[in-house]
Amino acid sequence: MRLLGVCGSLQARSANRQLLDSVATLLPEGVLWARFDDLAALPHFNPDLEAEGPLPAVEAWRAALRECDAVLIACPEYGHSLPGVLKNAIDWVIGSGELERKVVAITAATVAPERGRRGLAALAGTLGAVSARVVGGEPLARGPGRDDALRALLDALVARAMESGPGDGEGPSAAD
Repeated sequence: MRLLGVCGSLQARSANRQLLDSVATLLPEGVLWARFDDLAALPHFNPDLEAEGPLPAVEAWRAALRECDAVLIACPEYGHSLPGVLKNAIDWVIGSGELERKVVAITAATVAPERGRRGLAALAGTLGAVSARVVGGEPLARGPGRDDALRALLDALVARAMESGPGDGEGPSAAD
């Protein structure tokens, strides 16, 4: 089982990046972990750019998604929505299909459990464009119990990915 982590924030010391940093110590045995940290390298989505030739940053993003069985996105809330850089990344794979029906866990590192919910709802809606099978969707507040909640999310992500198998086209769609 191969999991890919994606941080929706470009900030070097973001709480969401720190959340993803802790994943490696919480994974179930036998699960491989990789991160895609180059969202900033993706050009603004424009299908005309592909007509001019291969785009290395886009190809790297698509390859990272193709090579994983499931994805964990840690996403801050910006202006009651998801960050533009993450929306842009998803736009780059809507037509090419690397996220199509992929199992994707979503969360947000927050200071309080009531924060981040609108951003996560916007992310789940955007993932609906690729019929992603969304797991989770609750923010993870800093403090005691966060690692336990993250471990539970990882267990649910792995179980869902194993149950449905990579790219099998079965199961419910986004936000189930």
